[in-house]
Amino acid sequence: MTSISGKSDLDWARFAERLAPVEVITEPVLIKKRSRDFFWYSPILNEELKKCFGDLVAVPRNAEEMKHCLRLAYDAEVPVVLRGGGTGNYGQAVPLSGGLIIETTAMNKVLEIGDGFVRVEAGALMVDINRALAESGQEMAMFPSTHEIATIGGFVAGGSVGIGSLATGALREPGNLIELKALSVEADPQEHVFRGDDVLKIHHAWGLNGVITEITLRTVPSRNWFACMATFDSYKSCYAAGYQIATTDAVEPKMASVVDRRIAEYFPRLKGHVREGHHLLVCYVPGENIDPFRDIVATHGGQTELALGDEEREAAKIPHAFEFCFNHTTLQVLKSDRKATYQQIGVPEPADVDAIERLRSAIGEDVWTHHEFFRLGGQVVAADLPIIWYSGPERLEEINATYEMHGFAVYNAHTSELERGGLHNADYTHLAWKKRLDPKGLLNSAKSAAWQDVKHLSATEIEAKAVK
Repeated sequence: MTSISGKSDLDWARFAERLAPVEVITEPVLIKKRSRDFFWYSPILNEELKKCFGDLVAVPRNAEEMKHCLRLAYDAEVPVVLRGGGTGNYGQAVPLSGGLIIETTAMNKVLEIGDGFVRVEAGALMVDINRALAESGQEMAMFPSTHEIATIGGFVAGGSVGIGSLATGALREPGNLIELKALSVEADPQEHVFRGDDVLKIHHAWGLNGVITEITLRTVPSRNWFACMATFDSYKSCYAAGYQIATTDAVEPKMASVVDRRIAEYFPRLKGHVREGHHLLVCYVPGENIDPFRDIVATHGGQTELALGDEEREAAKIPHAFEFCFNHTTLQVLKSDRKATYQQIGVPEPADVDAIERLRSAIGEDVWTHHEFFRLGGQVVAADLPIIWYSGPERLEEINATYEMHGFAVYNAHTSELERGGLHNADYTHLAWKKRLDPKGLLNSAKSAAWQDVKHLSATEIEAKAVK
């Protein structure tokens, strides 16, 4: 069995035999499929990563089988990439150096449900976690729009906000992640437990610094959430209504998404249910708070189109509201036209509607804004995830520069390096824990440019850089 990646001279057939009793996938076409995630949202990443493949896939069923995989990888010095549902957008699950892909989806048990928490294996799908929680009258504090196929381990390793973050904050906010268990990649893999603030040593590191096997998450009481949609003549009034709803205690939404009318035209399953040719506000609001929602919409000159509980929504054959928010908006457009892409933009002052309008006037007709609201440090913040009609890297740089000139932060969605995206710089705490848990640098190391500069240092020396 030769190397599919072309980056290894290992006897992969022999290595697959040594992995027994762990299930392995050896068919090249399936290995290539497992080597992809949603990086194709970016034409730049698609070009960079489309020919990057692993050499073998292992599917462990429990922590002991996972340890077996990691032990053998350490012994043979095989690069390792962890994969959940493969819904990441930056190539987190793409094996840039070839090697072993470890798929976590068989480690999917809901282990414990308590008052205010749930403990699960890392490969559990979030839709299954929410189903299990429903019997106890609870739900996840937040989940991504891809929750039907995304694993909780992947979300913790690569995600930050989702549906619910407007109510409970980002994943990194205190109390949302209660405990993480992670294995080291060593001759004898060890379990490390991170609690409280220490979970941030592992969270959002793209699987660079330990193999997450178990997660304890905050849960919240279930509520009778209504999918609410309203339409507006102007984007300014739609955004203003969204911001007021997001910040009004009487509404208590867990999601508020503002969508340019041109993007809304790519939502065919809403045709006949909302006015066409109008900007769209999509929210989740508790059923008892629909009247304040309607009042705010009317104050800003909008029209409430839908306010549906789940049974009514299903009867009307309307998708979940979260299919029209976050990066599902991007996906809806890409289903029709692959020339589209997106970007991730931080809004400096979410209450400043005029700044949004000035930006929209300056940015160009090939950029269609789309805003999401969530909480950081208890404050409501906003992000723009615009649809961009891609015409080349030069125009993308111009768009980024226009945002920055207007004071908006660009968190580059078109890079596969952790430091060049959302972080903007190296996280030496993450890299110090990588050194401790992955001394040979086998875990997804190509995703960090900074690792190459510090891998020769001790964990203590790397950590010291974090406080300089």
